[in-house]
Amino acid sequence: MKISMVLFMLGMFVSTANLHAAETLLEKSEAQKNEVKRDANKAINRIDEETCTGTDTECAKKKLGHRAEEAKDAIKDTSSEVKNKID
Repeated sequence: MKISMVLFMLGMFVSTANLHAAETLLEKSEAQKNEVKRDANKAINRIDEETCTGTDTECAKKKLGHRAEEAKDAIKDTSSEVKNKID
């Protein structure tokens, strides 16, 4: 009885462990494309911040806007990648 219960539990564990789907090649390439795009935008933002000729307040405001935009893009892309891994 105990052995059959253990085998049943092991079978349930193994069958549920394989339910997640792997990312497709298209989804992986899209994730890579998003990462390259974020890195390029980040580099452009850093150059823009270094060459800021406005007042300190204006430059800080621009810098804060860039960081917020970068965080928003990263969250959006990460949530899309997680969704693709689950699907």
